[in-house]
Amino acid sequence: MASLSRRSRNRADIWPGFVDALASILMVIIFLLLVFIMAQFFLGDALSGRDSALEKLDRQMAEMADLLALEKTENSTLRNDVGRLSSELQTSITQGDQLQGEVSALSGNITKLEALKAELEADIGKLASEVDDKSQALLSEKELSNSARAEIALLNQQMSAFRDQIATLNGALEAAEIKADKEGAKIVSLGKRLNAALASKVMELSSYRSEFFGRLVKILGAQPGIEIVGDRFVFQSEVLFASGAAEINVGAYEQLRTLAQTLNDLGADIPKDIDWVLRVDGHTDAIPIRTAKFASNWELSAARSISVVKYLIAQGVPAKRLVAAGFGEQQPLSPGKTKAALDRNRRIELKLTQR
Repeated sequence: MASLSRRSRNRADIWPGFVDALASILMVIIFLLLVFIMAQFFLGDALSGRDSALEKLDRQMAEMADLLALEKTENSTLRNDVGRLSSELQTSITQGDQLQGEVSALSGNITKLEALKAELEADIGKLASEVDDKSQALLSEKELSNSARAEIALLNQQMSAFRDQIATLNGALEAAEIKADKEGAKIVSLGKRLNAALASKVMELSSYRSEFFGRLVKILGAQPGIEIVGDRFVFQSEVLFASGAAEINVGAYEQLRTLAQTLNDLGADIPKDIDWVLRVDGHTDAIPIRTAKFASNWELSAARSISVVKYLIAQGVPAKRLVAAGFGEQQPLSPGKTKAALDRNRRIELKLTQR
């Protein structure tokens, strides 16, 4: 009994210590769980912030890519303009060569005219000498027959005619010399002036075209269905029109009003001596259309471009600065007849160019 009583007391002494140990372990586990949960929370927040930063970087990269594409487009346009200027300069050089040939021909004619003038003057001198000789002979005899009088009158008429011819030749000679001088001056300065003028106008229009596209990219570039292809700003047809229709959707009015306002603002800055136009080109896909209103894709594409032009005119854009053209399905952006290709080929293109 005494032994059993001692065992009971020992168990009673051990149990409270065991409970305290378990409680301490439980508190440590709870603390670790709290630390783990807090770490998970802060880690999730950090990952979320990183995702936002990555999305922002992606948007910035997309904007940089758009700007790079625009710059490449402008470089391509400038190369085309330089090629056109080179062609025009070559044409001016050809014209200069032709003018030089004409000057050479005029110089030859002047030489011939001078030789003819000398011959006529010699003939006049001979005739005058003959008239004087015959007049002296007739006067010395103091008798003038009818035939002598007629011969003297004829000689006088011939001398008068020769004098008139000499006067005409002198006038022609002076005119030829003046023309030769003018043509020579034109040849010297024609190439330089033409090259400088054309280069200046192209650079001015290119700068305004860049400003126009830059403004549209900022305002409309991020919207779906709108893209830049080469030197053109492209609206997919579904943005502006219903399928098979040429009436502008009400939802597209805002984009076109923005376009008209941008064009009006820019047009006020472009000098009057730059004869610019905004070309509105309508394009369709390769699926033929034949309705009561549109007999072919040509009619549909032309009607759509005309609708856009009319709306821009209603928004204050001068009619003389707008050109409407329809190309039907003849100039696709994407080959084939997949849905993506057909969707991309149905479009309205805008191009700022010279008349």
